Amino acid sequence: MFVLFIRYAILICSVVFNWELEKGQKVFIMSEQLVGFDWVDFYKEFADKLLAFKSDRKPLVQMIQDIYSEIQIDLPTLEKDKKVVDICPFTVFGLFNKSKLRDENRKKIIGAFAKHLQMKSHIPEAFSSIPVLNNQNATFYYFIGERKDNDIDNLWKFFEAAITYSKNPNTETEVDFARNFDIVINSKGNGNSKITMGLYWIAPDFYMSIDSRNTWYIYDTGNIPDDIVKQLPVIEGKISSKDYLKISKVLHEYTNRPESKFEDFKAISFEAWRYSEEVNKEKRAEQLQNGRDDKGTALADENVDTVHYWIYAPGNDACYWEEFYKKDIMAIGWGEIGDLSKFASKDEMKQKMKEKMDPSRPYKNAAHATWQFANEIKPGDIVFVKKGMHKIIGRGIVTSDYRFEPDAKDHYNNVRSVNWINKEEKEHPGQAVLKTLTDITPYTEYVQKLTALFDGEIPEQIDEIEKTYPPYDSDIFLEEVYMNQSEYDTLTGLLRTKKNVILQGAPGVGKTFAAKRLAYSMLGMKDQSRVALVQFHQSYSYEDFIEGYRPSSDGDGFVIRKGVFYNFCLEAADNLDKDYFFIIDEINRGNLSKIFGELFMLIEADKRGNPLKLLYSEDSFVVPKNVYIIGMMNTADRSLAMLDYALRRRFAFYDIKPAFQSDGFRKYRMELNNDKFNRLIECVEQLNEAIKMDDSLGEGFCIGHSYFCGLKTIDNSILNRIVEYEIIPLIKEYWFDEISKVKDWSENLRSAIK
Repeated sequence: MFVLFIRYAILICSVVFNWELEKGQKVFIMSEQLVGFDWVDFYKEFADKLLAFKSDRKPLVQMIQDIYSEIQIDLPTLEKDKKVVDICPFTVFGLFNKSKLRDENRKKIIGAFAKHLQMKSHIPEAFSSIPVLNNQNATFYYFIGERKDNDIDNLWKFFEAAITYSKNPNTETEVDFARNFDIVINSKGNGNSKITMGLYWIAPDFYMSIDSRNTWYIYDTGNIPDDIVKQLPVIEGKISSKDYLKISKVLHEYTNRPESKFEDFKAISFEAWRYSEEVNKEKRAEQLQNGRDDKGTALADENVDTVHYWIYAPGNDACYWEEFYKKDIMAIGWGEIGDLSKFASKDEMKQKMKEKMDPSRPYKNAAHATWQFANEIKPGDIVFVKKGMHKIIGRGIVTSDYRFEPDAKDHYNNVRSVNWINKEEKEHPGQAVLKTLTDITPYTEYVQKLTALFDGEIPEQIDEIEKTYPPYDSDIFLEEVYMNQSEYDTLTGLLRTKKNVILQGAPGVGKTFAAKRLAYSMLGMKDQSRVALVQFHQSYSYEDFIEGYRPSSDGDGFVIRKGVFYNFCLEAADNLDKDYFFIIDEINRGNLSKIFGELFMLIEADKRGNPLKLLYSEDSFVVPKNVYIIGMMNTADRSLAMLDYALRRRFAFYDIKPAFQSDGFRKYRMELNNDKFNRLIECVEQLNEAIKMDDSLGEGFCIGHSYFCGLKTIDNSILNRIVEYEIIPLIKEYWFDEISKVKDWSENLRSAIK
């Protein structure tokens, strides 16, 4: 228990010590002094002082208005039109117990109350773990016109009963407390969190707060023994006084056990706060990793982290460049706010900058830079160094995670290690951005221009970051794509022998979903550098695909620029021992003769590796044998022409069909276990049979399974959206000249989900 006491008796600050107390157990003291729960005595005395205003609240209202005027902080909205006529004691407590309230302002408010009320208790310095109100819901009563006449009176009676019961617990005081508890918790605007939070403020040794964080910790984390949790009533809706008192008594008895790791309710509340912060930090880290390259699941790249490109200024006019280059680091300022990894959001960083530096400045760009530096840059990213707005002076590869160096000079405490591979002054193309740090990854042409400044100048011996890729094999493919082993073997066999395959099928059968996954499964990993994806359209041309004339960057005439397929083949030719996959979405939407040009011959399996002179540059070009082409074609789009027969014979065509009867989709239906969903799927299967039998449509127009995939939960609104806004518009297009069919099937679909 001593360990837990030390753990929660801390003030979070900047100096970190690591004490080894027991084998396998550590306590981190993040403070220059131990202060414990120094808020408890103040809050208890404050409750007693407030009780004196129970019969006459006008002086209290006036005092609050005077306090906010003195400390020059805007008074929160406590009443309609801000005309405060009455107030309850819990709302007064809430004035300095609200989310988003900075500690600086919190101390101002508390200090002013202490002065006006002539309080003797020490003004608290630490507020970590105290449950706080939502900023948008910070009164314990509704405003005039919406609340009952006696709502505030009832809160004062409850306040008095709670103080009396905490100081003198007996049957009589408990009955009085319970009666008042049931009245106020069922009044408008109140619930479990607010009412029990208020009780915890006034007597934290006696009352347990049943706010959402404590409830989660007690019931769901496994940190409270099962035999204790089983004794607790289930919390559903507004808790009754009977259930609340039972929770308090069971937990109080638990804290008195010799084997309990908690001294009291404060210890439980603190540990719930600490543990939730730890869990949230892990979740934020996971979200950051997933969020930096948040690609969704459609293209199978959701867990692939790609290289990002950054432009960075090492101080004003690059004043720290020589120092950082010698130390193999990059660093940014704003060290005054401390370790950036401790902040949960950009807003927290921004508020800290205002507190520590200049409260009148917005710090929007500064907080964005510090957040990106600490959380979004990753090892392997490329950094270009700028000097002013017109010079590029270096390039490097990030080699470490973020770290905070407290002894760094000039507040440049935020550091990452970098392998600087180029150091030379170059003219920046145009004018560089003013910001200290900018992610330029989305600006492909700009990245290419900066990269071109150093082309040919990379030293032969540099320490590259070894890249690792998430594994991906046929087993994972078959788990995600509703296809069986035999179908997968057939498809991969076609691709291996023919080199070029087109996945064709109706809308929603999962062609795009399967394409990249197919490539990754054949690679054995999610190596994005060996998979490219383009989408053809009516304006796509040979110049985009292979090469063509484009305006020069200096505006002086035209130059030949290589296209995406040319560059992809060039890279593949340098790594003939590895497979490369080029994926073309909507392959029949482009003018294929115009796009492929002389490549009609080069892409054939038996012509791979043979050179051919290109139209514009007259370069000798080959399509390497290790390049595989996967096309995707919608068979239901009547606006598209059939493929050129010369191109058609160079591809194998594989039909992707609706997979409603596949083992994977059946398992998915069983997991959802929803009768309406099952009826809808059965109706769609019947609809597909009708589409197959229709001479003007046929199998290529069947409705695919992907319209119904990816659902975690199902409700009427989800099913209705699928039917009304996805399936019915499709059949209206199919049977645009047969209104009766559309009407009948629309009614069938709607009936299935009633």
